Amino acid sequence: MKVSMSTIAFLIFILMLSIFVAKVTNLIATDVETNVETIKPKYYDIDDSPDHLMWFLQISDIHISIFKDYSRITEFKEFCDITVRTIKPAVVLASGDLTDAKTKDAMGSKQILDEWEHYKRILKETDVTKRTTWLDVRGNHDNFNVIALNSSENYYTNYSVQGRNHSRSYIHQISANKEKFSFIAIDACLDPGPRRPFNFIGLLDNKEVDHVRKLAQESRRLNSNYIIWFGHYPTSSILTEDTRSIRNIMGDYGEGLVYLCGHYHTLGGTLPEMYTLQHAGFLELELGDWKDNRLYRVAAVDHGQFSFIDVKHGDWPVILITNPKHALYTMPSKENFESIVKSTHIRVLAFSTTPIEKVEIKINDEPWIDCNHIEGPLYTIKWNPALYNNGIQIIRARVEDKDGKQKEITQPFVLDGTRLSFKLLSRFILMSNATTIFGVAFAIMHLLNIIPLCTLRFCHKLYELRKINRPRIKINIIRWLIKKFWILSTVDRLFYPLIFYTLYLAIGPWAIGEIIDDHVGVIFAWGMFIKNAYLPGSFTYAYGFFQLLSFHMPLTILLAHRIDKRFDEFDRPSRKSSSIFNIFWANLPFLVLIMMQTSMTYFFWLAYGTLATILCPLRTWSIILALVLWYQVYTLPNHCLKSAKYAWSTSKESTINNK
Repeated sequence: MKVSMSTIAFLIFILMLSIFVAKVTNLIATDVETNVETIKPKYYDIDDSPDHLMWFLQISDIHISIFKDYSRITEFKEFCDITVRTIKPAVVLASGDLTDAKTKDAMGSKQILDEWEHYKRILKETDVTKRTTWLDVRGNHDNFNVIALNSSENYYTNYSVQGRNHSRSYIHQISANKEKFSFIAIDACLDPGPRRPFNFIGLLDNKEVDHVRKLAQESRRLNSNYIIWFGHYPTSSILTEDTRSIRNIMGDYGEGLVYLCGHYHTLGGTLPEMYTLQHAGFLELELGDWKDNRLYRVAAVDHGQFSFIDVKHGDWPVILITNPKHALYTMPSKENFESIVKSTHIRVLAFSTTPIEKVEIKINDEPWIDCNHIEGPLYTIKWNPALYNNGIQIIRARVEDKDGKQKEITQPFVLDGTRLSFKLLSRFILMSNATTIFGVAFAIMHLLNIIPLCTLRFCHKLYELRKINRPRIKINIIRWLIKKFWILSTVDRLFYPLIFYTLYLAIGPWAIGEIIDDHVGVIFAWGMFIKNAYLPGSFTYAYGFFQLLSFHMPLTILLAHRIDKRFDEFDRPSRKSSSIFNIFWANLPFLVLIMMQTSMTYFFWLAYGTLATILCPLRTWSIILALVLWYQVYTLPNHCLKSAKYAWSTSKESTINNK
């Protein structure tokens, strides 16, 4: 039986698609790997005791700015004063991007002393460090334009709480209610730290990876019961020079409960609950930013169970149900499920700026029941878990304070082992590798810009050798497209510059200039060289993808359309001359494209300066290339179209003469 090429191509496509789907499914599955070292979770008798309870706060992406939205500063002061004073956390985690570090035009980037002084002043004026332990760590904005850790521009050293004693990753242990907790900060900032935008992905070199491992070993030496990992970058945006990823490294320590991070800003608010359970068994929880959303997190470890809730600043009362915990956030390899199943009391933490008057609990459709105040924010009520061991149950908590402010929260819980699923997009973003995604997207865009033209040129050569016939396609729009790109592929003066420029973007330098003030560097798709240091490519791939998508591909389409029009003018000459309006209309798309690319070049100049803009094949030189190719379309000799005539001419006699 004869099998057509289209059938074979379709089968290959289905096979590749199946492999891709299988890979993605395996990537985002939340089943815990069986080869991960785990410690059998400790069993606790969960009653109404205040023992084995610790709560803390997290705030991220503060972005203190002297140019934008001064309320970030005033409300941050309220957080340090009112919120911390009310909740009385054992620890506050400030997980990076403490300052904005962007210039007034929002395009340039550098460390701004005034912003760091605001940060330090607020912490001092509110005495927050006297009332709790403040653990801050750098984010990528805190590292813009910083050539080295000992640079005078590295204001984190002198203006943060932890910077003076810990230049990068560090550990802090606390003891609370018969438990020991280690908070390990992971600083994955690039060293050196370029200006934006090529500072989006974090990197742990071998030295820092070894340091993180030593911190985890130190936690064990100190007999900590639990590790709380935190940092700015999500694990999907952290590269390591080590053969193992940061997720694998954290997964080596079974006492690690959770990794708390920021950086993604909930994708501009489109994904406010960016949470997942990693294969190693720990939760990864991205916190929405303070910058625009004014969010912070209240988290607790209560009798070995980790619970949290993300809260809008100024929204009181705050409620956190710690037993039974939220069904979505269970960690089978980290928490003893039997502790909940055999517990004797429901446990709730309630906070408000005025005294709490009433805390009530409601399960499913049962009546509301008053809880008893035990100590501090802890409220409990006796219950019988055996009544709720069938499927998903719903628990509600309602709190009222002395001022009459009320809040009610609802969450699911399970006592039969039923598992809930995290949002698919959250799992994909937090469990994938951003560098791989950017790199694959860049590679695909390269292939889309190269393969079609090269394939059509190859087909044309076969047609000239009379080994294939001209394609006879019944669908007009497909025939119309193939004709345009086929003709473009036959014109050497257009084909080779387009192909070689695309290949150049994958190999050659994009720009040479001051990537950091007073330090010249070189940017490639696959990395950057600054001050004898190599920073592997990552966000550069995303940048290159956008360049190919927004400029190179549209340019190719416009050239194909215009050369086709030029071909038709020769193949079927018309005595009618074009009006000025028609000429303008024909060139308008190209003018718009050039204006867009010019604006992107201007933004690049704002970010990296004059030298980098002049020596910039990516942005500046691409405009020159486009202008030259557009000029060629209108002025190339007629004989350059002679080859295409034999395949696509519709006239009986050739009107294309050699000139």
